[in-house]
Amino acid sequence: MSQPPPPPNQPPQQPGFGPPQEPSEPQTPAPSAPATPPTPPAQPPAGPDLNKAPQPQPGYGYPQAPGTPPPAAPPTPAQGPGYGYPQQQQQQQQPQPPAGYGYPQQQQQPQPPAGYGYPAQQPGPYGQPGPYGQPQQPGPYGQQPPYGYAQPTVPMQAQAGQPGGGRKINSQVAIIVSAVVAIALIVGGGVWYANSSGKDDDKQTTAEGGDTKGGKGDGKEGGSGDGGATTGEAEEKAPAATGSKVLFQVPSPKVPKGTTSISIAGSWLTDSVYAKSGLSEITGYDRKTGTKKWTLDLPGPVCAATPHLTEDNKTAIAHKPAMPSKTNPQACTEVAVIDLETGTKVWTKTAKSGTMPISFNNVTLGGGTVAAGSTSGGAAWDLATGDERWAPKTSDSCYDAGYGGGAKLVAVRKCGSYDQRQLHIQNVDPKTGDILAEYKMDEGIEYAAVVSTDPLVVAADVGDTAGDGSGISDFFSIDNKTGKLRARLSAPGDEFAARCDAIYKVENCTGVTVGNDRLYIATEEHDSGGDSYGQTNEVVAFDLATGKQTGQRADAGENYEIFPLRMDGPNVIAYKRPPYDKGGQVVSIDGESFKETLLMENPSTEAVRDVESRKSPDYSEIQFGQGGLYMSSVYASDFTSREKEYSVIAFGTE
Repeated sequence: MSQPPPPPNQPPQQPGFGPPQEPSEPQTPAPSAPATPPTPPAQPPAGPDLNKAPQPQPGYGYPQAPGTPPPAAPPTPAQGPGYGYPQQQQQQQQPQPPAGYGYPQQQQQPQPPAGYGYPAQQPGPYGQPGPYGQPQQPGPYGQQPPYGYAQPTVPMQAQAGQPGGGRKINSQVAIIVSAVVAIALIVGGGVWYANSSGKDDDKQTTAEGGDTKGGKGDGKEGGSGDGGATTGEAEEKAPAATGSKVLFQVPSPKVPKGTTSISIAGSWLTDSVYAKSGLSEITGYDRKTGTKKWTLDLPGPVCAATPHLTEDNKTAIAHKPAMPSKTNPQACTEVAVIDLETGTKVWTKTAKSGTMPISFNNVTLGGGTVAAGSTSGGAAWDLATGDERWAPKTSDSCYDAGYGGGAKLVAVRKCGSYDQRQLHIQNVDPKTGDILAEYKMDEGIEYAAVVSTDPLVVAADVGDTAGDGSGISDFFSIDNKTGKLRARLSAPGDEFAARCDAIYKVENCTGVTVGNDRLYIATEEHDSGGDSYGQTNEVVAFDLATGKQTGQRADAGENYEIFPLRMDGPNVIAYKRPPYDKGGQVVSIDGESFKETLLMENPSTEAVRDVESRKSPDYSEIQFGQGGLYMSSVYASDFTSREKEYSVIAFGTE
């Protein structure tokens, strides 16, 4: 496929470094709820077969197309009912209702001009093309889309689930919809900080309006929050009263003039602090009151962040050296370690490939090492001192695409030419970079994401068969001591709802967690069955030794949608996205019996539901610990509405 023409006034391209770019996999928002109920079928469709053995696998080695047509423009937001809204009957034709605010309508919109958000294509960092004569093109915030692919503009939030259909769509539609994936994140994006009281004058348009009654931080390096080997007992216990109240909210900021969207990725939870990235800073809030405890100023926005924390609450980020502009989006060249207790920067480092600074796509930590990777190079530093420990070996045919951290440090290394790509999954020594064990995936698998480092589990879209933009058709359970494949778990995109951004952020997966030597994954939504028109889904378990389902399942309940968040000892912490007239829930699922224990139920008032519903688990950051639920956006934008927008909403039980 021919490459789309560059935008006007594109800077000249110069020789550079790094392997060629590849087509990205679109992220697919969920469809909105229909206005009228379908006529009930004689036999309601059943959901996915949750007890069947893995299906025969498609052949490996299907190369992806070298180019992808440019995506369509994002639709215009509209007001309307939310997920699970009751449907009207006695209509001969079912018109598409207006979706809830910020959710895309199903209609064509005019194509925005070049420069909307970011130009459709731009050269790579500092205008450099990649090797083999293929130009690099940075996406928003320093991420580099593949050769021949028109960069989507602003990310878009997923629509609320719709009764009568699942969230995912076929690959052709996914390509079109991918351009609007991030506007979903706009609707609550940004951080202009709430005052210490958390009060707001507009009682009708914020979660403060009406009646608001309704562990420790996860992700520790080497702990079960990493998806690692499960030890100890569950820490999250059901309170005497499970009804929650709004603890605080953080209003969305206005981005600088001339900029459409800016990354505010990164949120962390400690015993005393909830920390969240802003436009060019990170702020630590008292996790119960929302009072600012500290603010760390940065020269530019955070473009990559790891969810992992050390035992003394340090974490790693990658950020830009200056604020992006329409003419200069800036490269993601700075890597830093942050102390979340004091709000201080421990150190900041950069790395070069040849004479050029590396623009990083991802960063993580494990084994006392901070590792950052990209298509143009990588580096690893001592977490305590910032001293460089090692750099991945680069060549014309191999590079480290990224790293998964936590209990161990795992590299996803790409080798070979574009049409003969092979991924090497490497368990590396954090101090030296030496390969301790290696599993070579079959040729033709373009991307892989690290779901867990101990036990080692990676996700991949084999032969581009997922067909839904999720990035997952199969999981691979690997022995991280020998590098041998333990089992391959089939997870067809039309049956399971997990998703991974394996292209840039190698350890960014949602709807799935690992513990008890099992993989816990959300299924796609399906009809509830019987006389109900509602939708529901489940969390089911796979055995990592055999690759087969265990037969365990935890039901979301009618018109709820359940997403596993993390492990809590042997138990699974899961969030339930609610129907239109109720608040969301947090439950603990017993790892053996799969009995659900309600830990929290959020207020059902309209003002609160309106804010919560905009924090889709697929496109937001959700933290839960010690009876507190924190939901935040990962983008801020210049989109405005009649209603006040929030980048963070926090809930807590009495």
